Amino acid sequence: ATSCRNCINYDDCEIHNLCGNKHCKRKCKQCFTFRRRVTCPSEDFFTCDIPFKPPYVCNGCENRPTCHLEKHVYHARKAQTTYEATLVRSRVGINLTPQELDELNSMISPLIKKGQPLSHIFAVHADDIPVCRRTLYNYLDQRVFDARNIDLHRRVRYKKRRAKHSVSRDITQRYRNKRTYKDFEFYMEHHPDASVVELDTVKGTRETGKCLLTLLFRSCNFMLIILLPRCSQECVINAINNLVETITLRLFRKYFEVILTDNGAEFKNPWDIEKGPDGKHRCYVFYCDPYASNQKGKLEKNHEYIRYVIPKGKSMQNFTQADMNKLASHINSTARDSLNGATPFALSKLLIDKKIPILTGQYEVSPDDILLKPELLEK
Repeated sequence: ATSCRNCINYDDCEIHNLCGNKHCKRKCKQCFTFRRRVTCPSEDFFTCDIPFKPPYVCNGCENRPTCHLEKHVYHARKAQTTYEATLVRSRVGINLTPQELDELNSMISPLIKKGQPLSHIFAVHADDIPVCRRTLYNYLDQRVFDARNIDLHRRVRYKKRRAKHSVSRDITQRYRNKRTYKDFEFYMEHHPDASVVELDTVKGTRETGKCLLTLLFRSCNFMLIILLPRCSQECVINAINNLVETITLRLFRKYFEVILTDNGAEFKNPWDIEKGPDGKHRCYVFYCDPYASNQKGKLEKNHEYIRYVIPKGKSMQNFTQADMNKLASHINSTARDSLNGATPFALSKLLIDKKIPILTGQYEVSPDDILLKPELLEK
């Protein structure tokens, strides 16, 4: 009887006794006993090509209410639910074989435990890592490696930022006369090829004592670190004078043409920075606006690498200049996303004189030997 409903003649069919039982008075289309064993001579089934051509569903068919054929109906909400479930199911678990996972672990974990950022690891080993960076973060969260997500420097969230103070821009300090950030922009507009160096200090503790003087070449992110006996104008000027003697006045004038720094008390003597002990001019000093550290953001970002090795609050009294050269060498050998996977050391060979890294005690470190943890300077 079920197959009869697919017949074109079903509604008008009056056929009896196909099964051979002469006592049966029921129409064959209503009989459920022998229907499967008997073939009706007048069978003529409906045919429909709608399920076999786009969009392969019966939703828009006019005969759908009366059609007895098997129907293909599209339910948008049910389809979306099924799709989302399939999407989630396809992304659950580790999409690597145990052998591939062991190989990835043996390559990634030792580098992360050395303090190397994932940006550097991917820049050096991109061809050897079979997953993307986002997937690698997920694997670290799932604890499938020996290294954990807490081993990543930036995994711990930053503290909530303080509200910015409203600062009057009518600053009249004498040392800033014709040395403001607007003056810097005006100078760079008329001297676009001038070499710019960002200057700042990094302190270990709030007490007086040794601190770091950092100088960063904007063109290549290459950074110099000079250990100061204390954070004062005198020590900053002496450090710059010594740097001039080390790399020669000619190189200093060429690559330190413009120095951009903040308004720290140690930098408020621009006259002795711009001119040497002999009174000869050697550079131009400009100052960022107050509370605008983003105006020398490259150097501020590089200070993050220093804090990986020398956390805030740690005394610098036991460090030597050799330690700072070692630290700077490891930082400058770290690949950066902002440099398209290159290292500051590699770019420095193209953009500044090759003598500067050598004369300042810098050396290039092999990618897998980079260590950005306090253990680097432990003795």
